[in-house]
Amino acid sequence: MQPEYEHIIQILASLAAGAILGLEREYHSKPAGFRTMILICVSSCLFSILSTTMPSGDRIASNIITGIGFIGAGVVFKEGATVRGITSAAIIWMAAAIGMCIGFQHYLLAAFVVFLVLLVMIALFKFEKVFDTLYQRKVYEIHFISVDYSIEALEKEMKGLEIHFVRNRIGKQNNVVNVEYNVVVSPQKNREKIDNFLINNTHIKGFEV
Repeated sequence: MQPEYEHIIQILASLAAGAILGLEREYHSKPAGFRTMILICVSSCLFSILSTTMPSGDRIASNIITGIGFIGAGVVFKEGATVRGITSAAIIWMAAAIGMCIGFQHYLLAAFVVFLVLLVMIALFKFEKVFDTLYQRKVYEIHFISVDYSIEALEKEMKGLEIHFVRNRIGKQNNVVNVEYNVVVSPQKNREKIDNFLINNTHIKGFEV
């Protein structure tokens, strides 16, 4: 088989691997979806192929990791008190690794890793859903005016509702106090209880989860 044909097979294999990972991400409506995963996997494979055919090609392969780090950082964002996109960033990193694996002709290893990633993302996702119905912690960031309300009053009311919490940090900007708590919100009735309390409390100007 000519080297050029071998390279085409590698590119097609990386396209298939990226498509499989991308379908899982697309199904869950994540930031890095079908096309993104294909492009990352194929480009990593292509760079790996080039690194084996060019002088000092090891520099090309090593720079793939740096470049993927920038892409992964782009899907991580802070939403209120919660950081989102960590899993998508990890999948981007994994897609690049699988593409490199195919680029260096480790087909069996790449196929096994794709299977392993799907197992983790699908099977463990269902396990997490079941676990979350039994026990879950959420980070709540609560805002109120210091002259109208106090941390002591807030925590006294939360204890009265049997809401279990741990205070993380306190901040103040102008007259607005920001308090962050770790709150146990499972089973579901506990989540509804704290949400209703925060929504109906006229002293609280806003909260984020």
